[in-house]
Parts: sequence; C-alpha cells; structure tokens
Amino acid sequence: MHFQSLLAFLCVTWLTGLTRAKLTWEKTKFLMVFGDSYTTTGFNVSLGVNSTDPGFVSSNGPNWVQDMRDTYNVAGTKVFNLAFGGATIDSALVTPFLPTVLSVVDQVAEFKHFLASKPVGAKWDSSNTLFAIWIGINDCGNAFGWTNTTQPAFNKVLMNRLTSQLDELYTFGARSFLFLTVPPINRAPLFIEQGHAVTSLLASDIANYNQQLSLTVNQFRASHKGVETTTFDTQPVFNTLLDNAKTFGFTNSTGYCDAYQNGTPDISTQIAPCSPVSTYFWLNSLHPIFTVHNALAHAITTALSA
Repeated sequence: MHFQSLLAFLCVTWLTGLTRAKLTWEKTKFLMVFGDSYTTTGFNVSLGVNSTDPGFVSSNGPNWVQDMRDTYNVAGTKVFNLAFGGATIDSALVTPFLPTVLSVVDQVAEFKHFLASKPVGAKWDSSNTLFAIWIGINDCGNAFGWTNTTQPAFNKVLMNRLTSQLDELYTFGARSFLFLTVPPINRAPLFIEQGHAVTSLLASDIANYNQQLSLTVNQFRASHKGVETTTFDTQPVFNTLLDNAKTFGFTNSTGYCDAYQNGTPDISTQIAPCSPVSTYFWLNSLHPIFTVHNALAHAITTALSA
C-alpha cells in the first residue's frame, strides 16, 4: 500500500485543526501511552520498566504505537505503553467488558506508582516526554444508545473525568500531550450489521465526543502553565482509506473473515475462501488491521514533526 500518497492527500486536512506541540517527534525521548485495545501492546509495567512487550495487539501486526517506536523512531524514543484492551476513561462511568480491565484512571494510577518517580530505565523529563492518550472508542461504543441521558451531557461527564486525569499527570510533570480522536467505528462491521439507525446514532455521538475532546484539550492547555498539546484527528485517515479501499489494496472494507478474527500465524496468512488477511481493513468486528495502524503512525509522526 502506498501510504505516502495518503499523507500528502491528508496533510492540509489534519494541519488545519492541529494545535502543534513545541516538543517535536525528533526531540521526543520518552513516550507515555494510555488507551484501549487499539493501543495496547501488552506491556506490563509492574514487571519492570524494561520489560518487553509480549506482543499482544488487536491489529494482527504492529499497531500504531509499535510503528512509532520501531518504524518511525528517529530519536531513540523509549515507549511505556500503559494501555489496556477494553479500557474506558473510568470503569465507574462506562463498565468495560471485564472487571479486570484497567481504565485510564487505573492506567494513570499505574503511571503514578511505577513511573512518576523517574526510576532507573525511565529517567524521563518534562521537556523530552510526550504523553499520548487515545481513549473514547469503548466509551462511545458502549454508551451511545443510552436513554437515561443525552449524548452531549454524558460526554461532558466523560470529559470532566478525563480532565481530572490530565490534572494528575500535570502534577507529576507532564507538559506535552498528544490526543487522538475517536475514529469512525460506526463504519466497523460490528455496527454496520446493526443497521443505519445504529450507525447514524453512533456517528453523532462520536462527532460530539470529538468536539468536546477538542474543547477540553484547549481548556486544559489554557489553564495550565507550560502545557503543549497536539490533537490528531484520526477520522480523515480512516475515512480516506475506507472511501478509497481498492486504491489502497483493501479487498474488503465492510466485513471480516471469520477465520482471521482472533489473529493469524502470519501477517500474510490466507485461508480459503477468504483473501489474504492483509487485504482486509478489519481484522474482526471492531479492530482495523496493522496496515491501517501503519498509515496512522506515519501520519502522526509527520504531524508531530511539522
């Protein structure tokens, strides 16, 4: 796939609404990451700050964090990925699929316990460390149909809780932040199969969530001295790939192969009658394949370098 053409196509789109951070990617020595299954690599900081990833990802190949660390790493950036599959902002607000899932609140607590003190192997500094947060996929996906509140009202509750965690990170010394918006998961097979009414309602919720996220980020930056933020909109990347699926080599952009949904032994595996796994946009009902993550990582590091 020729993702460089995607980057050129999207450059004007993402830079229009981007608040660029002063800490560029070329100067980022540490990357602290918080999020859900789109982000986790299975890293367990409780096993030690130098523990290796066990390799669990939802993309059947490198995800965006691993690509930023391994493919687009230009400064020897060391990554501490605290993300956890199924995570929401706060499990008390949106219940995850298992009680053992670590929410962003829990992930920040882990950061405080294991990394805030800057132990050997993680001697990060406010001036060279980027805090990346990609959350909201499960918050929107699990709560968009609730009838005991409105989408804007509940998203405000979520933003208030997220802000409390940003405040926590700020007290520990975090100054540079990267926020990713919720992608168009309304176009994932899980929701497509439920019909237009569902996808339309979810799309509305995502749009409101992303709008409130942008406002929250701006307010946080304005009220905290020395904070620099980048808000990266994932929507153009996903929508361009989905809208031009054949151009980018995807033979299927609306469904998935049952034989692949739990992962395959190799990134080029083919099990008849399905096309090779690498030609699908969606590995399963909700998670995009590694090639989508690669495009995203390339776009993010390019934006951070601007």
